[in-house]
Amino acid sequence: MLMQLLMMQNADAAFPSGGFAFSNGVEGLGALRRPLTGPDLTDALTASLRHRWAGADRVALIGAFRASDDHGALSRIDAAVEAATLAEPMRVGSKRNGRALLVTHTRLESPGAAALHKALSDGRLLGHLPVIQGALWCGLGLGEAEAVLISAYQAAASMATAAIRLGHIGAIDAQRSLSAALEVIADIVRQPMEQGVTPGSSKNEGCTGVVPRQSPSPVILTNFTPFIEIAAMRLAGADLRLFAN
Repeated sequence: MLMQLLMMQNADAAFPSGGFAFSNGVEGLGALRRPLTGPDLTDALTASLRHRWAGADRVALIGAFRASDDHGALSRIDAAVEAATLAEPMRVGSKRNGRALLVTHTRLESPGAAALHKALSDGRLLGHLPVIQGALWCGLGLGEAEAVLISAYQAAASMATAAIRLGHIGAIDAQRSLSAALEVIADIVRQPMEQGVTPGSSKNEGCTGVVPRQSPSPVILTNFTPFIEIAAMRLAGADLRLFAN
């Protein structure tokens, strides 16, 4: 039961993760031609989940989860996220969001947070969000499957919330889009994910019996959401905007 409660706590929008400052492209999409509609948001959520989260964030998060105590492995995963995130607003936003989440957990004295914070301060980590999420949630004792679901839900819910805050859609339409996104998430997580991580045994029971690779291996991330990224880059030059990206 405790694991389920921890999952709810960390997925809660009220948890001070820093995610409220980022629209992840929604503000840029709304500024292209016309305000977003409910179907537009559903399409954006689906594209983001299938073509960014599934092949990049999910892979990085699971790799970090399985290598939570290996800062060398975390650094390689972090560098892969940096290289795979071509749009500067998304790249900078991921690092800012990751650092904000880490600061919160450091203040909460979450297991492993202080060591991660030192690695970030020393320049050994860049602090991309999925890397920080994976390492922190493993230390908290969450299971890998739970960590993946939290990440996916937050990715979708943050975009839906941004659309509401921007005044594009109401709360009911946002929930319709989010409900559709949940079906997409369920479909994605049913599919096996083997890139860049290897199962094994671990002393950390919260990490569900997995360890990082014993030798450095390339981390393969796939990320292709050009329409969303171009919208975010166009917004970056705006004189007035509500979100960081």
